Amino acid sequence: MDPEPALYMIRINGHLGATVLSAFPAMTPRRCGTNTVLTGLLDQSALYGVLADIEALGLDLLEIRKLTLHRESPGSGDRRSP
Repeated sequence: MDPEPALYMIRINGHLGATVLSAFPAMTPRRCGTNTVLTGLLDQSALYGVLADIEALGLDLLEIRKLTLHRESPGSGDRRSP
């Protein structure tokens, strides 16, 4: 069983074209300098699938980072104790 999905940032060397980016439909691409950064919510199986696609396409993987979401708890500060 996969752990909960997490937000990942994957940095790839170079600018990826539309054809290559179509291999990563669950990821949002953006250019960052000379690199392409893919960001998306992935469970463990999906992450390994993306990494396998990166390898199969011969892309130069530079960085993988699991991002933390900073959320406030619902209703924090909204209620007062009686």
